[in-house]
Amino acid sequence: MFRRTPLHLAALAVMAALGTASLPAEARDVVVHAGRLIDGVAARPREKVSILIHDDRIAEVRDGFVTPEGATIVDLSAATVLPGLIDAHDHIMSNYSGKNPVAERVQTSVIDTAFDSVQNVRKTLDAGFTSVRDVGAETSAIVALKRAIARGAIPGPRLWVSGYPLGPTGGHGDPQNGMRPDLDFHSDGRVVDGADEAAKVVRRMHREGVDLIKIMPSGGVLSIGDDPNHTLMTDAEISAVVATAHSLGMKVAAHAHGRDAIIRASELGVDSIEHGSFADETAYKVMKAHGTYLVPTLLVADTVVRVAKAHPETLNPSSAKKALEVGPITIANLGRAYRAGVKIAFGTDQGIAPHGTNAQEFALMVRSGMTPMDAIKAATTGAADLLDAAADVGSVQSGRYADLIAVSGDPMADITELERVRFVMKGGDVVKGWTAPAPAR
Repeated sequence: MFRRTPLHLAALAVMAALGTASLPAEARDVVVHAGRLIDGVAARPREKVSILIHDDRIAEVRDGFVTPEGATIVDLSAATVLPGLIDAHDHIMSNYSGKNPVAERVQTSVIDTAFDSVQNVRKTLDAGFTSVRDVGAETSAIVALKRAIARGAIPGPRLWVSGYPLGPTGGHGDPQNGMRPDLDFHSDGRVVDGADEAAKVVRRMHREGVDLIKIMPSGGVLSIGDDPNHTLMTDAEISAVVATAHSLGMKVAAHAHGRDAIIRASELGVDSIEHGSFADETAYKVMKAHGTYLVPTLLVADTVVRVAKAHPETLNPSSAKKALEVGPITIANLGRAYRAGVKIAFGTDQGIAPHGTNAQEFALMVRSGMTPMDAIKAATTGAADLLDAAADVGSVQSGRYADLIAVSGDPMADITELERVRFVMKGGDVVKGWTAPAPAR
């Protein structure tokens, strides 16, 4: 056990005086009066509810408006309160600039993207997303960002991060694709060929601080030259990743557009299929049998189709053509998967659409056939289950973090209300105070 000597105690006192050490704070009791509560669990909203918060956790949820002695009251009695939302497929360090993407790859450094990401996480938090699963970024940078948020250095959502996505040479995620072969884009650590190499890289990434592993068993849309319908990883490679990750307590997300890749990855034990564009009834049966989540990412599909039509020159070579083919199929697929009973977790693939617009995914989900309540549950209890964090986030229940958002209207009647989040609380701290809607003109 670490022993605090007088020297250590003196150092802590100096750090505290300088504001660089955290000392125990007084306990806080807060009560949120919610006019309407969608708690992420019940089938219908509750009316006039008090959410009792002690420090950073929810202590109790009571019917009616109560005012315990000594508690701070947050009056949301005219609002709809929900759990903090969860985006289970984000790229918080990626930004679409509308410039030449090939030029940007050789002109933009990881440090540039790291600075940009500070704004991205704040915009995402202000939009009501208090938890995010990031499934593709430079490993050391995204792990550092996660730690900076966790220690309170910068405001942002709770992050679960995968670091570099793993795939084969020439596959989706290989940074050398389409580039001059004599230029080195540092594919080491993200390109894996063979089961042994895959297992070793997973172990190293766990050591480096990632929470989950992302793999690329199929081709993609925004990459250069690969085909979304092709299965590019072998069963042995996928199995090695899954077995190694699961042995270390990490889940595996699989980028998979093609039917074959979806089926094989699901059978081999991945925890989620990202996109799932060309799935069919057989694929849905396999996913249901293995409890595999679909993270549909409709917002990126919708956005990239619009970009491909209006400004194809701002996408990688071959990407516009693929986007026009794959995007509409991805959007239509969610309705089929939902009706087939596949588990759904909310995810946007943010990075093409502006950060902070994540909630636009909801309207696309409802348009594809989901009920508003089930779309909300995909972004709360469903996503929390996929994160293996349902005891902490995703619902308004005793013991969970006090992550709450509020909107002025009723998302059951108009799901786009979630695009206008007016209050955000994370861990009992108000990070965006209530703002009343502007009067109609």
